[in-house]
Amino acid sequence: MADYRIVGAGQVGARTAAIDEGLRAHMNKVYGTMSVGMLITALAAWAISGLAVTTNPAAAVAQIGAGTYLTQFGSALYMSPLKWVVMFAPLAFVFGFGAMINRMSAATAQLVFYSFAATMGVSISSIFLVFTGMSIVQTFLVTAIAFAGLSLWGYTTKKDISGWGSFLIMGVIGLLVAMIVNLFMQSAAIMFAVSAIGVLIFAGLTAYDTQRIKTDYIAHAQHGDAEWLGKSAIMGALNLYLDFINMFMFLLQLFGNRN
Repeated sequence: MADYRIVGAGQVGARTAAIDEGLRAHMNKVYGTMSVGMLITALAAWAISGLAVTTNPAAAVAQIGAGTYLTQFGSALYMSPLKWVVMFAPLAFVFGFGAMINRMSAATAQLVFYSFAATMGVSISSIFLVFTGMSIVQTFLVTAIAFAGLSLWGYTTKKDISGWGSFLIMGVIGLLVAMIVNLFMQSAAIMFAVSAIGVLIFAGLTAYDTQRIKTDYIAHAQHGDAEWLGKSAIMGALNLYLDFINMFMFLLQLFGNRN
C-alpha cells in the first residue's frame, strides 16, 4: 500500500512540474507576442509620422510648427474626416477580434493581432507631431518599468484579485464615455482627470490580467488543448498590450513635453 502512495505522489509531483514548465512557456509566449506587437506599433507610428510631416515648404499643405509642415498625406490623415476612422479603427478591431477569435486558428489569430498592432501604430502616430521625441522615449521607459513591476506582482501575488475585474472594466467604460464627450468639449480639466484615472485603471488591469492569464492556463492545462492554449496566449498578449499602450498614452498626456 505504501508503494502505491509513493507512486501516486510521484505522479502528482510530475504533473505539477509539467504544469509549471508549461506555464513558464505560456507566459513567455504571451510576453513575446506582446513585445513583437509593441515593436510593430512603434515602427508603424514612426513610419506614418515620417510620411505625414515635411520640412520642405514646397511639399506642404499646412504648417504645424516652426519649419514643420503637414504633407498631403498628413493633412488627409489628421485633418480630414479620415481622422475619425483612424481614431476608432483600433476599437472596432478589438471588438471584432474578440467576437471572432473562437472561429480562428491560433496562427490566424496571431496574424490578426499583428495587423491590429500596425493599425494602432497608425492611430497613435500623431504623438510624434505633438510631443518631443525625448519625451516619448522617457515616457515609454517609465511605462515599461511600471508595467514590468505590476505584471510581476500580478503573477507572483498569493492574493486573489479576480474581484477587481468588474470594477476596472466599468472604469474603462467610464473613461471611453468621458473621452468621447471631451472630443467635443475640449476641456483641459476633464482631459487631466481622465488621464490620471486612466493610469490608475490600467495599472490595476495590468496586474489583474497577468493573474488571470496565469489562472486560466492552470485551469485548462490539464486538458492538453494546444489550439486553445495558443489562442489564449494571443488573447493574453492582446490584453497586456492594451494595458501597456493605454498606460503609456495617459502618462504621455500627463507628463509629456509638447513640441
